[in-house]
Amino acid sequence: MRAMKKGLMTVVGVALVGSQLVACSNNANQSTPAATPDASKPAATQAAAKPAEITWWNFPNFQTLDGEVGKYEKQIIAAFNQKHPEIKVNLEMITFDGGPQKLNVAIASNTAPDVIYDAPGRIIDWGKKKLLAPLNDIVTSEVKNDIAPAFWKQSMVGDQIVMYPLNTGPFMMAVNKTVFEKIGALDLLPLSRPDRTWTVAEYEKALQAVKEKAPEIIPTGFFAKSTAGDQGTRAYLANMGVSRFLSEDNSKVAINTDNAGKALDWVVKATKDKISVAGAASLAAADVNDLFLQGKLAFTLNYSPVLKAQNVSNKKVQFEDVLLPFPTLDGSKPKLEPFLGGLAIFNNGNADKIAASKKFIDFVVNDPEWGKKNVIQTGGLSARTSVTGLYNDPEYKYADLARQFITDPPTIADGYAEIRTFWFPELQRALTGGATGKEALDAFAAKANEAITKAKAQVAK
Repeated sequence: MRAMKKGLMTVVGVALVGSQLVACSNNANQSTPAATPDASKPAATQAAAKPAEITWWNFPNFQTLDGEVGKYEKQIIAAFNQKHPEIKVNLEMITFDGGPQKLNVAIASNTAPDVIYDAPGRIIDWGKKKLLAPLNDIVTSEVKNDIAPAFWKQSMVGDQIVMYPLNTGPFMMAVNKTVFEKIGALDLLPLSRPDRTWTVAEYEKALQAVKEKAPEIIPTGFFAKSTAGDQGTRAYLANMGVSRFLSEDNSKVAINTDNAGKALDWVVKATKDKISVAGAASLAAADVNDLFLQGKLAFTLNYSPVLKAQNVSNKKVQFEDVLLPFPTLDGSKPKLEPFLGGLAIFNNGNADKIAASKKFIDFVVNDPEWGKKNVIQTGGLSARTSVTGLYNDPEYKYADLARQFITDPPTIADGYAEIRTFWFPELQRALTGGATGKEALDAFAAKANEAITKAKAQVAK
């Protein structure tokens, strides 16, 4: 009986202690209410934070601060850590020249970074190879509806979002306006037209004026050394030939038309006539842009609002660079490929790192203070339709207007990574006299179409 009484007392004692603990717990809950979830933000970015260490590889997508590469990115990380001190972000800056190969090696050796800020050309290919973590759970319906469907096409594989779009801007040409002011030929540029559209014939007159009145300046450029900047050469030829690079459904090459062939023949002749830069077959896009930044080239083919901003500190002489659309054979509206930048996460098999990476991406893109600040630091326009008026510069206002000319880019085509490897060798063949423009484009089409068919078959498996 005594033992039973003692046991009962023990039970009562435990119950009392338990009830006190519950009461204390309830009191604690009353004094410290649970955080209310923000309905405007996805649950995945509000989940309880776990300590994690992630690695962010970044190309120089942001303009440098004080000439120091990576300084701005470190400020982003510092601001992120004020909200998420439990997540350590290790930054590694990579270059546009060596970065792609470094990424290939890292992927092959299972040492890819957790976060990468890049463009669809590579990201979609990684997505199709199932190397990336889907981001659907951190994109709200509000954001989904505020970004143009054309941009989502470049950010998704099937129904999976593999890139969170941040900044954009149409790829265009640029002209050294100062040269035309000096030679008294400013009226030859289409700057008085709000949309600045112009014809190939008008473009030729402008080039001829530079050749005659400023012989120390090379009128225009072309390049065919590698895939880097290839959107410039394909848009140049496609617009001059009033064609598309690929068919609308991306099932085959469309640029091997008679007019596009004649456009490539025109480039070859312009080179011989010293209207276009010599040695284009061995020049990279960066070489031609360097000539432009040195004030030695009147027009360059590979420009955008982003590049304009990034090139401010790279100019060797002072001049006014102005954005222009590519000329078309018949004066029709140009078709401009969009630059699109965004962030993606490599699926390295660690759920905590993926969750931490999602919080970091959400901060970079959507933080009330840093979201817009980050877009401005790229020099680009926001991928979100509702975010406008970030700049007072008239060139950025024109770039916003030129969004109307943006077309579907070929970067989403099956086999794109292989397709682009066939492009520059055929340009080289035409530039060095090994083929006519049409022969080179037909040869490109045959190889690229085979790559598309092969890639589609692999995707269907």
